[in-house]
Formats: sequence, C-alpha cells, structure tokens
Amino acid sequence: MRSVVRLLLLSTIIALAAGCASQKDVEVLPEETYYENARAAMDSGNFNEAEQNLDALETYYPFGRYAEQAQLDLIYARYQNLDLEGARAAADRFIRLNPQSEQLDYALYMRGLASYNLDLGLAARYFPIDVAARNPGEQLQAFRDFSQLLNRFPDSEYAPDARQRMIAIRNRMAELEVHAARYYIKREAYIAANNRARYVVENYPSSPAVEQALIILADTFRFMDLKKGASDAIATLRKNFPDSDAFNENGEFQPDQMQQQSRSLTNVITFGLIGDE
Repeated sequence: MRSVVRLLLLSTIIALAAGCASQKDVEVLPEETYYENARAAMDSGNFNEAEQNLDALETYYPFGRYAEQAQLDLIYARYQNLDLEGARAAADRFIRLNPQSEQLDYALYMRGLASYNLDLGLAARYFPIDVAARNPGEQLQAFRDFSQLLNRFPDSEYAPDARQRMIAIRNRMAELEVHAARYYIKREAYIAANNRARYVVENYPSSPAVEQALIILADTFRFMDLKKGASDAIATLRKNFPDSDAFNENGEFQPDQMQQQSRSLTNVITFGLIGDE
C-alpha cells in the first residue's frame, strides 16, 4: 500500500515539474511583435491567429502601449471569426475598462452588431429560415445597444447604420406579432389574434407589417360580428393601402377567409396542437 502511495506522489511531482518546465519554455515576445503579428494576421484574413496574438498581448502586457487598441481589435477579430458572444463579451470589457475612450462609439456599435446577428446563427446563412417566426431574443438587446449609441454619440460615423438596423429590428418585431396572430387564427383564438394585430398597428405604425395587421383586424372583427371595429379597420386599410390585395377589382374588401373548423375532441382538449391538421 505504501509503495502505491509513493508511486502516486512521485507521479504527481513529475507532472508538476514537467508543467513548470513547459511554462518556463514559453517564449514571451516583445509587445510590439504581438501587435504587429495580430495586425498582419487580420490583414490576411487569418482571424484565429490574430486572436491568439491579441490574447497574448493582453496576457503579458495588460497595461502596455497597445492595450486599448488590442482590445478593440479583439472585438473585431472575434466578430469576423463568427464568435458573436465572444465579440460582445470583448465589447463589454472594453466599455467597462475604457469609459472615456474616443473609440467608445465603436465598441457600442460592435456590441449591438453582435447581438443583432446572434439570433440568426450560422443556420440562417445557409437555410431558408423565416426570421420573423423566430423568438426575437437578442434583437431587443441590439436595439438597446444601438439606442445607447445614438443617444451618446448622435454624430458617430456608425450612427446611420445603427438607425437602419433599429428600423429593421422594429420591422422584425412587427412581423413576429403578425406571425403570432396567424397562428392564433389557425387555432381559432380570434380574440388573441385580434390583440396581436392591434398591437402592431398601435406600436409599429410605420412597419410594412401594418397592412397585414389591418387585414387580420378586419377579418377577426367581422368573424366576431363586431361591425364597428371591422369598418374602422377596413377604412384605415383603404386609406393607407388602397392597392392592397385585400380589395377586389371593385374596391370591396374581400370576405373573410376564416372558416369555422369542425374540431375533434382531441383537437379541442389539446388547444389545437393535436388532431384535425
């Protein structure tokens, strides 16, 4: 038993010694060398190598002459490497460590950009995924980041793009509400569908989704025999979207296309999730 214990202790000592020896063998390069290597790697599109050099620069020279620029470059390198969470974390760190930096607007912009693309993921780059049907998730965080950028740096060179992305986020949110309304119609939850459509009209009035929201409002109001609501929705649709496909060649609103479905008991007790598809 003692021989086994001695053997284990000897193995541990050897392992620790080897670890110490390997650490001593690591060659620490000059600060400028890490930075130049990182810049050269980024210029050639090798963002993995750029990250390695920037990480080493931060590790060995955290307060060096290139420290602030290295933190900014690390945000960019991670973003280009599709490490969106890592890019956002690097942006958060830069904002925390450099609250008075002249490059703070860039960090805020990149943090928003990472969040903006985080929901899409790699799959959306190669497969036909309906973005409007996805949970908005990080989109709201991106909206807050861009909003903070515009509030603090309205004249930033990144402000115009941030504004356009905020509009795109609003439009996505509106489309998500319309998608939910259609889902509720399919499940015959017409009040819920009506509420979702009304939310779009009231909160995203400049969104392209307003047209479909008004059509859903008119349809659901008519189906529930609420004539005043249906009339108001149709009038608003006619005023803002006179060429909508909801009107026939005579300019009349098309009859609603929602049919009362004959639902099985299984379909009813599972709230439409099972049966009668």
